[in-house]
Amino acid sequence: MVLITLTKEDFQAYSDQVSCRSFMQSVQMGNLLEKRGAKVTYLSLKQKGEIQVAALVYCLPMLGGFHMEINSGPIYTKKEFLSEFYFALKEYAKQNGALELVVKPYETYQTFDSEGNPIDAEKKSIIQSLTDLGYQFDGLTTGYPNGEVSWHYIKDLQDYDAVSLLKSFNKNSIRNIQSAFDFNLLVRNAEREEIPTFKKIIEETGKRQGFEDKNLDYYFKLYDMFGDKANFLIAEVNMQQSIDALNVKMASLDKKSKQFYQQYQALQKKKDFLTSLDSDSGNVVLACALIIYTNTEATYLFGGSYAEYQKFSAPFLLQYHAMKQTMQRNIHRYNFLGIQGIFDGSDGVLRFKQNFNGYIVRKAGTFRYYPSPLKYKCIQLLKKLLRR
Repeated sequence: MVLITLTKEDFQAYSDQVSCRSFMQSVQMGNLLEKRGAKVTYLSLKQKGEIQVAALVYCLPMLGGFHMEINSGPIYTKKEFLSEFYFALKEYAKQNGALELVVKPYETYQTFDSEGNPIDAEKKSIIQSLTDLGYQFDGLTTGYPNGEVSWHYIKDLQDYDAVSLLKSFNKNSIRNIQSAFDFNLLVRNAEREEIPTFKKIIEETGKRQGFEDKNLDYYFKLYDMFGDKANFLIAEVNMQQSIDALNVKMASLDKKSKQFYQQYQALQKKKDFLTSLDSDSGNVVLACALIIYTNTEATYLFGGSYAEYQKFSAPFLLQYHAMKQTMQRNIHRYNFLGIQGIFDGSDGVLRFKQNFNGYIVRKAGTFRYYPSPLKYKCIQLLKKLLRR
């Protein structure tokens, strides 16, 4: 069966029918990849004139041919046609000069509870169906090999409102969000001219956590290509307004309550912290988060915060705000994205995300097909020799 090229409009219309998909399989992502120099094609497999499977496929030049990839796809409405698609994809890769074809399916391989305990069986058929067709499997992995994320932390937002959502988090998360409310923090969408401010937070976080930030052009292109499908969120505080809000809270406490002294002291500590900061009366940016939307899923792509403002608990408030915005868009799946898949307490990113009482899904990983395996091996050997 031959794969058929779709227009962007047809791919968008089809993707809106799919029950679950990643933003990596979106026209917006395709536009971004084209801006980065990739050749993007929207392929489909049709049965009786109806699209059953489709994918955003991108190509980048490499020595001896092209690197061809489907990331977090394909998307489908009829799962039984996936094998036919993968079979036809091999022929497409051969005919279009691919030296290497990489496929990273978005299907869930296995589901786990928040602590990493499996709650369903492994879907080994995902791996088997691709290896039977001649694809090589990189194997089930942990961590972030080559920067890839195969373990996702998910929060199901179905049947929540803002109040019940907050109650669904663990006690630490609720306490931190309440603290952020006490400080009267503001969360808003950053304007385009504020992208350098947004990037600076990520840059500072990267220095602290040991990852390298992207250049400024990366952020501007993301902002421009995704438009209203992305929110660049910023959490900030106005010091004087925060002090005023704390004064109001302190004055409204019930002096007859047994918790009065404890509550008063907690608010006073927050007030003392604010007055100790060397800052003007204007707004101070504390943290940021980038959220990208499809019609079925919101993804927390990345975020950051300033260590010196940790007491404001801004990252917790950002996540709560982002989930409420997701529900307002009538989207019921919030993807915190990557964790390592290691559950020995060493993954600090996982510990933060566990505060929101979600669950974990594991993707199968990466599959590779080489249309001309001997040519590929010879080129890889040549590259090694040239590096000596």
